[in-house]
Amino acid sequence: MTALVWVAVVLIGGAGSVSRFLADSVVAAAADRDFPVGTLAVNVSGAVILGLITGLALGHDAALLAEDRQHRTAAVNVIASLALGVAAAALGRLVGTHL
Repeated sequence: MTALVWVAVVLIGGAGSVSRFLADSVVAAAADRDFPVGTLAVNVSGAVILGLITGLALGHDAALLAEDRQHRTAAVNVIASLALGVAAAALGRLVGTHL
């Protein structure tokens, strides 16, 4: 990757982080609950935006796992990604509490 790509990733990532923080703060303040509604709102809206961008980038003739009737493979992918993601977060937290 070129230096320009790295700079763009840093700038866009930084802007995204600040936007996420601000949106989380606004929603959490408006909800005024113990449940992290702001985090949930940011995560769900981010998933929608990611899905939209992916859908636009792939076009209509791109084959996805579920569209190829590979339902078992798609389900295993989703379940493994979720389980491993939660396990990785737990491991990171464990390591962080012992440093």
